[in-house]
Amino acid sequence: MAADTLFHRITDYANRADPYPLYAELREARVARQEDGSYLVGTYHDIEALLHDPRISSDRRKRTVPDEIAEEGLPPAFIGLDDPEHHRLRGLAMRSFGPPHTPDRIDGMHDEITRIVKDLIGSFQGKELIDVVDDFAYPLPVTVICRLLGVPIEDEPRFREWSDAIVAGIDPTPGEDPTERPRAAAEARKAMGLYLGELAEKRRAHPSDDMLSAFVGGDSVGGDSSEGQLTPLEIMTTSVLLLIAGHETTVNLITNGILTLLRHPDELARLRAEPALMPHAVEELLRYEPPVQMLPQRTPLADIEVAGVTIPQGAPLILLLASGNRDPLRFPDPDRFDPTRDDHQHLGFGSGVHSCFGAPLARLEAQIALNELIQYLDHPRLVADPPPYRRSPVLRGPRHLLVENG
Repeated sequence: MAADTLFHRITDYANRADPYPLYAELREARVARQEDGSYLVGTYHDIEALLHDPRISSDRRKRTVPDEIAEEGLPPAFIGLDDPEHHRLRGLAMRSFGPPHTPDRIDGMHDEITRIVKDLIGSFQGKELIDVVDDFAYPLPVTVICRLLGVPIEDEPRFREWSDAIVAGIDPTPGEDPTERPRAAAEARKAMGLYLGELAEKRRAHPSDDMLSAFVGGDSVGGDSSEGQLTPLEIMTTSVLLLIAGHETTVNLITNGILTLLRHPDELARLRAEPALMPHAVEELLRYEPPVQMLPQRTPLADIEVAGVTIPQGAPLILLLASGNRDPLRFPDPDRFDPTRDDHQHLGFGSGVHSCFGAPLARLEAQIALNELIQYLDHPRLVADPPPYRRSPVLRGPRHLLVENG
């Protein structure tokens, strides 16, 4: 059966530029058991139900099939844990990140993000050829998150080096030792965590208006003392999570966004003339070309039935978010990019208790970055379409996006 090899085809780099026909094939099956014992789910309503099902675990250690991903360096962050520990750690982190405890944390960064974006665009002056990834989408999120955490500006280059190593671990190159890049990535995560842990301790004695100060201060306790406070190790894992997860997803969101707009010049012109439409456009981009294509680490804690198929306890369960976002039973004309679409109940940031922790920041960054960049670009032209993609089928986006300007 085609379903037996579907995941191999989805993850085959040859299909990275356009996996959507394969997702349509998956939706026909609804649930596709693979030869390795894993199960793929691709329809919107099935994915949504599973993301809200307490019988579905995010902890890889709950699998009966051995997990090839070894835990190195730091212990799992809260996205790889289940309740009640997930709820406790996420709740403590959210007290320092957003509503209701610190509602202005993200909105208060609007001007700072705008300055960073304008500085990056300012470096384009005199360039006829721009790599949207290397010159813009890649440096922006790491700089923003460093500022959010309170990393001194002079230390930001260290985070770019660590981030480079972590990204390389996600994007293996054929022919290389398959263990080398993941090992280097684990070492980079550990070094980043140790640095942030030391910086947090400095903030304990000399607090500032940043998230690390909030993590070690009263903001991470809030009004519910029963939840306790983040330990030094939990501060390390949570801070590294914020930087890594927030960086990779936002790079793809911005790059996929520019690629989509350049492929739809009428919509680009409309957004250039009506910048107030950009929040709608970003939501549509999260549906149409989501930066995270799938969640490969879910596991049933009991036998569950989906579309008449019994998925056994402990089996690897892979939820194809990008497939659900193109489900015609949920979204009319789903393969059409429509930045005025009013239905924003997409799966671009997941759903349920594990919905994306950094979604408010990613939205703000993308809105500012895309608005400023399309205003700057004058008669832009893609050098290659499709562009070369990153190797990761999970974090799908162009590795380079060369644009001729003017």
